[in-house]
Amino acid sequence: MSTNVGFTSCNTGDPASDVMNIHSAAAPSTTSFDEKSPPHVDEKFDREAAPEPPEDAYRVASTVAPSQRSIRRDPMSRVTTDAEGNTYPEGGLEAWLVVLGSFLGLFGSLGLVNTIGTFQAYLQTHQLKEHSSGTNGWIFGMFAFLTFFCGVQVGPIFDARGPRLLVFIGSVFEMAMIILLGFCTQYWHFMLVIGVLGGVGASLIFTPAISAIGHYFYEKRGLATGIAATGGSVGGIVFPLILEDLFPKIGWAWATRVVALICLIVLSIANLLIKSRLPQKPFSKENVLPDFRIFRDPRFALTTASVFFIEWGLFVPISYISSYALDQGFSSKFSYQIIAILNAGSFFGRGLPGFFSDYLGRFNTLIATVALCLLCNACLWLPAGNSKALLIVYSALFGFASGSNISLTPVCVGQLCKTENYGRYYATAYTIVSFGSHFLATSTLTGIPIAGEILARCNGSYWGLITFTICCYGAGLICCTAVKVIQVGWRHPLAIY
Repeated sequence: MSTNVGFTSCNTGDPASDVMNIHSAAAPSTTSFDEKSPPHVDEKFDREAAPEPPEDAYRVASTVAPSQRSIRRDPMSRVTTDAEGNTYPEGGLEAWLVVLGSFLGLFGSLGLVNTIGTFQAYLQTHQLKEHSSGTNGWIFGMFAFLTFFCGVQVGPIFDARGPRLLVFIGSVFEMAMIILLGFCTQYWHFMLVIGVLGGVGASLIFTPAISAIGHYFYEKRGLATGIAATGGSVGGIVFPLILEDLFPKIGWAWATRVVALICLIVLSIANLLIKSRLPQKPFSKENVLPDFRIFRDPRFALTTASVFFIEWGLFVPISYISSYALDQGFSSKFSYQIIAILNAGSFFGRGLPGFFSDYLGRFNTLIATVALCLLCNACLWLPAGNSKALLIVYSALFGFASGSNISLTPVCVGQLCKTENYGRYYATAYTIVSFGSHFLATSTLTGIPIAGEILARCNGSYWGLITFTICCYGAGLICCTAVKVIQVGWRHPLAIY
C-alpha cells in the first residue's frame, strides 16, 4: 500500500488536518486534473454514500498537500485519484515513455554535472594548471549553481506551458557547451562555456524532466522518479570512462566531441518523449512568476534548508574525489575510474530508495540515506588515506547513499504541494539551494570553491575538506528530521511519512 495511504490514518495532532482526513476520503473535490476523467468513478454513489462536509473543510483541505490526504484507487485498473480529483495512470506505455524520456534527458544533462570531477582533474593538470584548485572550482561551482538556480523561473513556466520548449532550448545549450569545449584555452572561456552555458542548459532540461513524472505517477512517484534519476548516474559512469580512455588517444577536443555525439542522440529522443498531461495556461504574472510565499509553510522551509546542506556536501566528493586519488599517489587512470565507481553506486542509490520510499515513507527514507552519507564520510573517507580498498568501498557506498540526494528530494517536495504546483515548488526549493539566504551565501555555487579554499588552507591535506562535508550532511540530517517531527511529533518515530 502507498506511503500516503498508510499515514493518513494517523492522528497528526493538527485539528485542521484531522478534520480534512475525516472528510476527504468520502467526498473528494470535483476539481479535475484531466478533462477526460475516467468513466470508472461513480459520482452518484459517492454523493449518496457520504454526507456533504462543512464548507470550511474544503478551505482547510486546499491548503494541505494532497499527499497528506486520502486517495482512491480503482480496483479494476491502476488509476489513482487524489483528494483534489486529479487522476494518475500509475503506469502504461505513455507514462513509462515519459520516464524513459526523463532518464535520457538527465543522462545528457546531470550526467555531465556528475562528470565535473573528471573535467576538473584534467583541466587542473593541463589548460588551467597555472590556477589554484579553489579558483578553478568556481567554474564548476557556477555550473552546478545555475543548474539549480535557473529553476526558479523554469518551474513556473513548466507548470503553465509544459516542457517541450524548455527541453529543446536546454538541449541546444548543452550541445553548444560540449562542442565549444574543444576550442577553450583560457580561464574565462571555460567559465562562460561550462559555468554559464552548460549550467543554464542543464537547468532547462533538469526541472521539466523531473517534474513531468509527477503528472503520471502518485503512489509510485518515488519509484518512477528514482528510475529517471538513474539517468544522471549512468551518464556519470559512461562519460568519465569514455573521457579517461580517449584523452590520451585523441586529445581533449575530439574526446569532448565524442561526448557531444552521444548527447545529441539521447537529448533528441528526450525531446520527443518528455511531455505534460496538464492543459496549458496563459502567460500571466500568477502563472509564470515564482511565488516565495510558499515558504510560510515551515515544513517546506525546513525541507529546502535540508536539501541546501545536502547538496552543499554532495558536490564536494563529486568534484574532488579524483583529485584526492591523484594526491594520494594513485594513477591518473584510477583517479578517473573512481568517479565512475561513485556514480555506479549512485545508480542503485537512486532507484532502490525510490522504490522503498513509496512503502516506508519518503522522508523516512531520505533521513536514513542522509545519515548513511554522514557515516560514510566520517568513517570511510576521513581515515582512508592511501588505502585503495577503503577508497573504493567509500566511493561505492557513498555513491549509493548519495543517490537519494537527487531522486528523493523532489519526491519529498512533491509531498508538500498540489500536483499542479509541483514544478513551482520544486524549482523554488532548488533555487534557494543554489542561491542561499538573502543572496549572500550559495550552496552549489560556493560549496565547490569553499572546499578548494579549505584544501589550500590545510596545505593540500584533505582532512579539512572532508570535515566540511561531514558538517554539511549533519546539518541536512537535522533539518529533514525536523520536518518529520513537525508533522508526526516526537512520540511517533516509526510513523510512515
